Amino acid sequence: MEKMIFAPNVLLVDAACLDRVGGDMARHFAPVVGRELPKADLAVLLECLALDAGVPVGENEIQVVFVYDSLSARMDFCRPSDLEKELHNVAFKGRLGEFSLYGFQPSGMASREELFMETLQLLGESENARRVAVLPDERAYGGKVAEALEKWEKKDRVTVFGMNPPVQASGKYRYEMMGYAILQSLGIRADEL
Repeated sequence: MEKMIFAPNVLLVDAACLDRVGGDMARHFAPVVGRELPKADLAVLLECLALDAGVPVGENEIQVVFVYDSLSARMDFCRPSDLEKELHNVAFKGRLGEFSLYGFQPSGMASREELFMETLQLLGESENARRVAVLPDERAYGGKVAEALEKWEKKDRVTVFGMNPPVQASGKYRYEMMGYAILQSLGIRADEL
């Protein structure tokens, strides 16, 4: 990963995990709501995740770092979806501020997990990144993310997104279900459920 200066608000995303969970939810909820679901709106999804991570409405800098590999270079459940051609080094303005998007894949012998964990370590060491949200692959990484976060100091707020709440709570970070943000980005209304 090239040397990166982090923004005050950072969302670190395992793209393969997000695509898998988003696709599973779209397939599951289409029959529940009785209609074909559109592709998820990635901008809506990122805004919902940022809100859940505690980013207030206003003129904030929000940096989104997608970590992916050759098998996960597209997030098929959403639009835009191509991490290299459509989502790397682009930005959009939303209610919470400006979202800057970057996509990184491992080079050489490193794996997606190793790059994700290395980026997580850099975020922990960064003095710029004050509010950090992490969307890891819970199945693949196991407790490694929680172990890394337990060592962090001097962050205003740390949020971990997933689908399986931890058995034991931590004082170092908050846990949020990412499913709600995905449902919103798929255009599913509360009255449909």
